[in-house]
Amino acid sequence: MPKEKIQDPVMDAVRERLEKSGLTYQKLGEKMGYSPNSARQAVSQFLNSGDPHISMLRKFSDALGISVKTLLK
Repeated sequence: MPKEKIQDPVMDAVRERLEKSGLTYQKLGEKMGYSPNSARQAVSQFLNSGDPHISMLRKFSDALGISVKTLLK
């Protein structure tokens, strides 16, 4: 059976912010500090995680120039 995706308001906010930013996974990953070779995959894994680490939320919000608090509003 396929794994059912659980609705997560935190990751929904992250995905919404990414969409509004207009950044690609590649560009966002590079802004988050990943090498060009791993940037896209790192972002993809982060966006598909069901339980993101706060350190990843900080990298994400820093890359977008916002605070984690703003991200989660």
